[in-house]
Amino acid sequence: MSIEVRVPTLGESVTEATVATWFKKPGDAVAVDEMLCELETDKVTVEVPSPAAGVMGEIVAAEGETVGVDALLATIAAGEGAAPAPAAPAAEAPAAAPAASGGSVDVMVPTLGESVTEATVSTWFKQVGDSVAQDEMLCELETDKVSVEVPAPAAGVLAEITAPEGTTVDASAKLAVISGSATGATPAPAAAAAAPAAASTGKDVANAPSAEKAMAEAGLSADQVTGTGRDGRIMKEDVAKAVAAAAAPAPAATPAPAAQAPRAPVVAEDASREERVRMTRLRQTIAKRLKDAQNTAAILTTYNEVDMTEVMALRNQYKDQFEKKHGVRLGFMSFFTKACCHALKEVPEVNAEIDGNDIVYKNFVHMGVAAGTPQGLVVPVIRDADSMSFAAIEKAIAEKGKRARDGKLSMAEMQGGTFTISNGGVYGSLMSSPILNPPQSGILGMHKIQDRPMVINGEIKIRPMMYLALSYDHRIVDGKGAVTFLVRVKEALEDPRRLLMDL
Repeated sequence: MSIEVRVPTLGESVTEATVATWFKKPGDAVAVDEMLCELETDKVTVEVPSPAAGVMGEIVAAEGETVGVDALLATIAAGEGAAPAPAAPAAEAPAAAPAASGGSVDVMVPTLGESVTEATVSTWFKQVGDSVAQDEMLCELETDKVSVEVPAPAAGVLAEITAPEGTTVDASAKLAVISGSATGATPAPAAAAAAPAAASTGKDVANAPSAEKAMAEAGLSADQVTGTGRDGRIMKEDVAKAVAAAAAPAPAATPAPAAQAPRAPVVAEDASREERVRMTRLRQTIAKRLKDAQNTAAILTTYNEVDMTEVMALRNQYKDQFEKKHGVRLGFMSFFTKACCHALKEVPEVNAEIDGNDIVYKNFVHMGVAAGTPQGLVVPVIRDADSMSFAAIEKAIAEKGKRARDGKLSMAEMQGGTFTISNGGVYGSLMSSPILNPPQSGILGMHKIQDRPMVINGEIKIRPMMYLALSYDHRIVDGKGAVTFLVRVKEALEDPRRLLMDL
């Protein structure tokens, strides 16, 4: 009998993954829940366990291939073809059944992906006393990057929840305990009991290839690292923890949480009318990144104003034809994007970033466009905006803006930006000082268009004016470069023909 191995659920808004590493080859014996391969998505790394014991058959999706949700990865020949290795624990299981009925299995935090060290328990789908089936979803964790569902490692009864909703847990924390039942939970404790033995002997437990490489580089052996993966498998994060523990004493990090100032006392009658809501992981990430930007970069803001008469006239003249041909409205953002790309060529340091003692100049423009959503501020990136047409820019802004409001942007779409434009004018802002989006060195703030009296050739005329604000990292951008950038943006918008002439 042949059993199919398919791509598991990858999480919200994740529709595809790349096969990174196969740990088994055709003909290899595999046990239940033994790791077969590792998938990489744009948010997190996903391990694929074996659904049954047997012999590895055909590998349908080779390393490097991109697969969708529920796509066929491989087949397993189960039954008589199974090798003796997985058969031994199966033979011992009936003997251990009476003891296993009273045993328990810990539910641990799954691998959260690189650079993710903690998560918040957002929702429990089961309550204490509920019966659960193997791989049934128990709870959902929320990280600052993606939501992760936690399946039951074995069938049984949910005996204890050690991390209730709202609790912040680290990557190796215990979430709950499942007690074994007489129905079908007995093999799970047997497998759990076998795991330490396998880990101690070093057999049948394949460490992550990235972990093996990291251990070799750090000069560590497997017995010096505590594995948090399934069956005690060592992950890359475990090696990083071991290196960090050896390099610095743990007590040095303990004072960090005390950095936040305590809340001022509140009188009783006011406290009863307050509402306390826990910050989402996204809002916590936004707060941390913005504060890091202020603490790291030498942020300075310079201002100018632009006469929008010519841009508005050009837009009014061609907006109907533009929408009819391209299927998207002609807005001001494409003009500002084009003007910024033009100015960045003349002042490349605004499009650069600091890396240690080096300055990295970008010979391309990945334009970040700040967008306000119900969940918070996000910055989708339009890649290679300097080589795009007005229509392509408007289509990209409309599409990414809609997906940002729907909460469907992937992490890859919000990374890699080299410069950012923020349009506070849509909310009525007349003037502001935008904060840098690290590691970028510049951000342009657009504002409300307002009719103001201006002196034109000695005469007072009413003109639609907009204040522009450029915040920049003074460590890399001098005042001359910042002012030159703003003046070039102003010139391009006040005479859009300069964009066609590349002037």
